[in-house]
This record gives sequence, structure tokens and C-alpha cells, in this order.
Amino acid sequence: MDQEKLLTRVREIERQIAALPRGSLTVKKVNGREYHYHRWTENKKRHEKYLPFEEVEGFRQQIAHRKDLESQLKKLRRGMPHIPAAADSFHTNIRTGPSLRRFSEPVRGYEKRECYQALHSFLYGEIQDKVLILYGLRRTGKTTMIRQILAEMSDADFAKAAFIQITAKNTLADVNQDLKCLERQGYRYIFVDEVTLMEDFVEGAALFSDVFAACGMKIVLSGTDSLGFLFTEDEQLYDRCILLHTTFIPYREFETVLHVRGIDEYCRYGGTMSLGGMRYNETSTFANKERADEYVDTAIAKNIQHSLRCYQYEGHFRHLQELYEKNELTSAINRVVEDINHRFALEVLTRKFYSNDLAVSAGNLRRDRANPTDILDRIDLQAVTKRLCELLEIREKSEQAVALCEAHVREIREYLRLLDLIQEIEVVSLPDVNRKAARTVISQPGLRYAQAEALVSSLLLDRVFSNLSLTERSAVLARILNEIKGRMEEDIVLLETKLANPGKQVFTLQFPVGEFDMVVFDPGAGSCSIFEIKHSTEAVPGQARHLTDAGKCSDTEHRYGPITGKYVLYRGESHAAGDIQYWNVEEYLKSLKDCRKMG
Repeated sequence: MDQEKLLTRVREIERQIAALPRGSLTVKKVNGREYHYHRWTENKKRHEKYLPFEEVEGFRQQIAHRKDLESQLKKLRRGMPHIPAAADSFHTNIRTGPSLRRFSEPVRGYEKRECYQALHSFLYGEIQDKVLILYGLRRTGKTTMIRQILAEMSDADFAKAAFIQITAKNTLADVNQDLKCLERQGYRYIFVDEVTLMEDFVEGAALFSDVFAACGMKIVLSGTDSLGFLFTEDEQLYDRCILLHTTFIPYREFETVLHVRGIDEYCRYGGTMSLGGMRYNETSTFANKERADEYVDTAIAKNIQHSLRCYQYEGHFRHLQELYEKNELTSAINRVVEDINHRFALEVLTRKFYSNDLAVSAGNLRRDRANPTDILDRIDLQAVTKRLCELLEIREKSEQAVALCEAHVREIREYLRLLDLIQEIEVVSLPDVNRKAARTVISQPGLRYAQAEALVSSLLLDRVFSNLSLTERSAVLARILNEIKGRMEEDIVLLETKLANPGKQVFTLQFPVGEFDMVVFDPGAGSCSIFEIKHSTEAVPGQARHLTDAGKCSDTEHRYGPITGKYVLYRGESHAAGDIQYWNVEEYLKSLKDCRKMG
């Protein structure tokens, strides 16, 4: 294993270790009965916490897993190169000089994310006495951006740059000593990666801004722990930090950075910056259900668990801790992602599970004008649904160890928003504008699509379905996946339009019969634009029937002012048909501007 891969593996194991409990399991006998305790040492003091009997086995497995990972880590570290004598005085893993050059050079030719410019502006701008926090889910380009800016530094600036790789064993005291040493040696540009692995980070983060940034250092803190950073911004680094979030990757960046084109490809693999090129999908984060599951567990669920273990902040998210300990947090997240209507409510998590994708596709196949079929009405729905639940690791209410309540739902919603994993889009009704709803949009389309493919895998095992000819099976499966991509395309357009237009209102407008898929209302101008969003590559007159409905347009103008544009977004070529503008959906998405600001 080469040194870069070795270091990457070491960092990954360190992340996993940080999310697992320290210490050991001990048993005490009182009056002939056994009582189990979690015992650990912290700040040279021994602590104990009682464990209910039903939690013991799960906790035992976590302790054993941590010991196994620590053993793996020890073996890997034997293969790491010896740190030169000049760096022996450092308490953390620090790269400077030739080592830093070897670290940064491989990414020199990579395309840059849009937020790269904000990082550049911070380092070379006039901002003083503040630190920049670069954070987001795994595989969204944080460390790559740091390596890119290091690779492009002048020799003079590069000589003053240092990269600190934090591990779970480091403390703020260690970092403090190393930063003092670097300051004495004239280092100015400091990058601290995975800083939230330190358990005392939140309590003492002001050290970076009040001591070192105030002395002229440009300090960039990066990591995946969104909650830790947000707690820090609210407390220790209040008004002394700039937040730059990397989780959301719009279509235009997917195409520009990875050189992968097409809304369908974005539906399948969008959400991370894993790999570009012709063979990118073979190692994509969302290439299959198993890889998507791993991402949900390590990048999202364990992210939450680590935050809760390290930062017990005024009792925030305490109900999620309970879910994770019972191994049900991933199940709850998967229910939200799968639900086609994106109804983020208690009922979504506790109702008897039923695939909305399957129900919608069955109805559409029955109504298909060219090749109608009732095949999805004849399959063994119960068996298919059971297999789908197994594939998605979804537990029925009777199998849930934790009785879910509104508090669980509220905390899941809040945390997924903090991760930039979800956004809510308003659904407005006319004439009753007071009757409002919302659809929750998932910002990682590849994650959603991987679960759709799990549905297909379940269908393939159905006896009735498997008896169809290859041609029939292929046609039905293609129709199901196209239906799913179509609904995902709507979500993508709504989300990216909303984020690109912070001064406007973006919503779906429903009428007693029919709807506008998207309305963009400009309160300042007192006008609006209306949209239909289609997955088709063909322009068909019926696609614009709602846009040309005089009654719907009149009601809309009465409420939102003159309609300045009527658009059908689809996958064909852009052209005008009367007052209807057919606009290629990929061209439309690329026309949107990045309006995200450093906070």
C-alpha cells in the first residue's frame, strides 16, 4: 500500500474509532444479581455509567469493534514512514516543506469547486482575527480544496504553510504547543484537518481565533462534524469564524468538475466528488446499494453519533442518541430518503412500510398508451415489499426497539438540515393560499437513486415478474426507473432554483385540478415565472396544457403579479413554441448562479 493510501486508511480507521465508546464493560454482583457498567478514564479520572441489560450485548460488540480497529491501526502505523528529526518536537502530525509538496501536487490539475474562490479570498484577503471553517459530509471536496490551494501557492507562501492532521488522540493542548512552535518559525498559513476529532475542541476552539488568528495567522479548520462546528460557531467562535459548507453539489458543478454530463447521470451518482472520468461510476459513492448504505452509516449516522458523544450541548439531539444505540438511526434515515412524497412526519417513520415508487409506477404502467400492462398489479406485493424492507434495512413498527415520537422526528429533521442533506420546498394551494404544505427534497440524488435500484432488485425476485419475457421485463424496469428519475429531476430543479434565488420565493402551486410544477415569485418586481418539469426528450403539446390554461394563469397573476415567462424544462433541445419556452433542463441548471455566501 502506497503512503497516500496508507494515510487515508489510517484516517478512516481513526474516524471510526472516534465514534465508538472508550473503556470497557464491567460486571458487579449485588445480592446475587449482576449489574453491567461502562467504565472509562477521562482527564485521569475513572467514570462509570450503568447499562440496562438490553443494551449490554450491543455495547459489548462496540467495545470489541473498537479494540479490533485499534489493533488494525497499530499494524498500519508500523508501515508509515519515520518522521524526520526536525519534527520530533511536534505533538501532532504536521506536514511542511517537501512532505507537504508531495501531499499537494497530485491534485494540481483537478478542476476546482465553486467555493474554492471563497477559500482563496480568505487566505489572501484582508480578513483578520477570524478563522475559516470548511465543513461538510465526506467526499465533498474539503481536503482536495486545501491541497489545491497549497499546490498553487507561490514558493514564498508555501514555505510558510503547514498542514496538521488531527487524530482522536490529540488534544487542544497538543495543537496549542505545535501552533506556538510554528508561529515562532514564521508559519502563516495553517490548515487543521479533522479538527473535531478532538473531544475538547468545542470547549476551547476560541484558541484558534483569539490567540493565533489575532497574531496574523490564517487558519483554516476542516472536518465532517457539522454539529461540532455549529456548536462552536454559536459559542467559542461566535463572530470569530467564517463558515464554508461543501455538502451541496449542484448539477453545474457535477458536470464542470467531474466532466460527467446528463441529468440522468446526476440522478444516479450526484452528491459527492468521488471520481471523474469515463470509469467514474465503478467506484462512485452511490454506485450500488451497498456503497450507499456505507455512506449513510459512516457519513451521516456515525457523524451524528460522534457529535452526540462528544458534545452534549444543552441536551440537543438526545433522542437521536437513543436511536443510534438501538441500531435504528440508519433505518429511520432510509425511510425518509425512500419516501417518494418526502413527507417528513411521524407517520412516515412509523406507518407500515409501502414503497411509493412501486405504487406510482403501477398506476403509470396501467395508463401507458403505447404498451399498457398490469404486471405490477399481479406480482406478490407482500413478498416484494418484505424483500425491499430487508434491502433497505427498514424495520416495521413492531420490530422497533425504540417507540418513535415527535421528538425523534423533530431532531432527525433538524440534524439532516444542519448536514445540508434536506431542504423544504413550499407547496401552495389556490384559491386557499392559507392551506400550505411542504415537500422535503434530498440534496444527495445518488443516495435516493441507489434505493430505487434496490426496489428493482426486489422486483426481479418476484415469480410472476420473472416469468415475463426479457423484452417485457426490460421495458417495465426501464419505465419504473424513468418514473423515479422524473420525480428526482423535479426535486433537483426546485432545490437548485431555490438556492440560486435567495431573494425570491420558489414553490409548487396546486389548483383544484392540476398544478404548476414550479413558480418563481419575485416580491420586489411583483411578477412571477411558471414552469412544468418533464423527464421527456420530446416536446409534446400536452406538456404545456397547464401553462396555457387561462383560468390557472389568471388566478396566478391575481396573487403573484404578471407572468413574465412560461417554461417547459425537459431533456430535449431548447426552442420556443408560441409563448411557451422549451428549455433544456441541463442548460437551465447550468444557467443558475451560486448565491451561497460565506457565513
